[in-house]
Amino acid sequence: MATFLHRLGRLAFRRRWYVTLLWVAVLAAVGFGAAKAPAAADEANTMPGIESQKAFDLMEQRFPGASADGATARIVFVAPDGQKITAAAHRAAVDRLVAEAGDGPQVAGAVSPYGAGAVSEDATTAYATVTYKVTAGDLTNTTKGDLETAIGQARDAGLTVETGGDALASQPSAGGSAEAIGIAIAAVVMLITFGSLAAAGLPLLTAVLGVGVSMASILALGSTFGLTATTGTLASMLGLACGIDYALFIVSRYREERAKGHAPQEAAGLAAGTAGSAVVFAGLTVVIALAGLSVVGIPMLTKMGLAAAGGVTVCVLVALTLVPALLGFWPNAVLSRRARKHGHAKEGGERNGGSRWARFVLRRPLPVLLVSVAGLGALAVPVMDLQLGMPGAESKPVSTTERRAYDDLAEGFGPGFNGPLTIVVDARGADAPKDAVTTIERRIKATGGVVSVSPARFNAEGDTAVFSAVPATAPTDERTKDLVRTIRAERPASESATGATFEVTGSTAMNIDIAGKVQDALVPYLIVVVGLAVLLLMVVFRSVLVPIKAALGFLLSVLASLGTVIAVFQWGWGAELLGVESTGPIMSLMPIFLVGIVFGLAMDYEVFLVARMREAYVHGDGPGQAVVTGFRHSARVVVAAALIMMAVFSGFVGAGESMIKMIGFGLAVAVLLDAFVVRMALVPAVLALLGRAAWWMPRRLDRILPRVDVEGEALTRDPAPVPPAPADRDPARV
Repeated sequence: MATFLHRLGRLAFRRRWYVTLLWVAVLAAVGFGAAKAPAAADEANTMPGIESQKAFDLMEQRFPGASADGATARIVFVAPDGQKITAAAHRAAVDRLVAEAGDGPQVAGAVSPYGAGAVSEDATTAYATVTYKVTAGDLTNTTKGDLETAIGQARDAGLTVETGGDALASQPSAGGSAEAIGIAIAAVVMLITFGSLAAAGLPLLTAVLGVGVSMASILALGSTFGLTATTGTLASMLGLACGIDYALFIVSRYREERAKGHAPQEAAGLAAGTAGSAVVFAGLTVVIALAGLSVVGIPMLTKMGLAAAGGVTVCVLVALTLVPALLGFWPNAVLSRRARKHGHAKEGGERNGGSRWARFVLRRPLPVLLVSVAGLGALAVPVMDLQLGMPGAESKPVSTTERRAYDDLAEGFGPGFNGPLTIVVDARGADAPKDAVTTIERRIKATGGVVSVSPARFNAEGDTAVFSAVPATAPTDERTKDLVRTIRAERPASESATGATFEVTGSTAMNIDIAGKVQDALVPYLIVVVGLAVLLLMVVFRSVLVPIKAALGFLLSVLASLGTVIAVFQWGWGAELLGVESTGPIMSLMPIFLVGIVFGLAMDYEVFLVARMREAYVHGDGPGQAVVTGFRHSARVVVAAALIMMAVFSGFVGAGESMIKMIGFGLAVAVLLDAFVVRMALVPAVLALLGRAAWWMPRRLDRILPRVDVEGEALTRDPAPVPPAPADRDPARV
């Protein structure tokens, strides 16, 4: 592999115009395709294999024309202090709003609170429900504008009016200006690391181009594969971070080879052959982790993972081809000022910060190991109290109308009113369907924790009914989860007594089922991803213990980062510092996101750092000296890469949505812990304790596994290069 990549790097350097124009053409082609492609259909997020999804499917089948996933708007009215919502003037304002909101081609119906019993006991709060024939994404601006106009008129009448549901829900935004600040911080980090504007700007330029190609491809293929801009969120986030890192390592190795006296073209080839090999395997581990998200069985997550895996693949191709090509245009501009002035400058002398830290750890490996493990273990303790759920309106900022509507309903009707359970009764096998539904309705109403049930609504055939059960507790309360389990546990008895069966669904039940599905899939996902990555690392490092150590270190870092997320977003420690206005369960997909994304990034650092140690060991260094050599050459760049990742991910903490804040914060903390605790402290400590055993592999296994020359051993057998002319006389100098 090293030989092939070496030739590829030299070719890209020599044919730089062709390579650059090819990438520009690719960007233009996919950009044109994205502009001309029809928008992807706004498909409902199905969750196959869970009861709540089966109930939704049954509703769609038995109640044709009444889409179970149509948009809704729950309009909440609160009377002024000391007044009743049932007063004549207020009633007239509410009825006028309902009449206007119900008049539209996309409206399925609008129900007044006064005829539906939707007035609180103290008559201060009421709500009207507007249902639509289409999903929220398909609502036209005219439909939304009519509803907003009607709401404004009711507010002018003196009422407090807030809107829940998804019809007018605010769309989650990414980091915005905070994300731009993250990119700016990344640029500053690279400028400090390299001491050259060109060296700092080149990784940013190539990363942005790679993200552009990825996102345009996603939009161009959206209508064919059901991909949307939301699907590409993960691809954009990881593409930017990985694209910068991969280019960073190629440029860093190029500078190092130039410092050794190689000509620019040969230095580009050697950088592609050595650092490029590490980039290939690091990218492959990320792709494995992201593609492995399909194990969970959630279509949306599968699409996000595969789209992001494609984006990372583009990053690898850009790093191996476009980066050497751009180095051909500016072979000396990426060098430090001292190197440009004097011709050669040693990149990372015999003693630098990395080598000094490595020697510090080698002198006291056991204390460093114990402190690292103890610290990560302490941060992981909150994982024992993990509660999974899906953030709803209660997690939104108070500045949003959805959050205010949620609070008004909870105050007026009770905390469980915001998360009613939908009971779908299939009475097709019952002798008396209506009697069977009545019996099931009565039994569920008598269940402890149920406040009320609504009258059952039958389909045209009269063999299927739907009614709601309102819990006494909030949707994210653990007691609500217990209530759902209790109701489902009563199903066999009800079925034997009535001949009818039922299923529990609704947003609350759906969130509970998704959390259970994710928890069940987490262990298989870990086994598949970690197993494949350990096998891959065995091929790379020709070792048994190094890959196992890498996997165990990852598990420590991901548990510690998840524990930190729980402490902030569930327990509320320091939540106000991040602008988190309410705490609650952790997003159901958060553990899967952390495991998948952080595992890929952790293996990046493992490959980049340990590959240099392996290279030094293969070329004759002892175990301890190999660690020092690896840190001398790679520590600064790994630290810079980690800081860049943290800066990019931290940008998402500035988002308004709690869910996006959680993802950004969790990933930033995970990178911090994995790069600076696991890779910079735990890894050298373990390698120091293992000594030569770290690079041991059974002979039979060594013969079975394929050999890939990641260390560039074949390249060192080539004749030594002729030192180039001083940089100031280089004809390609810029």
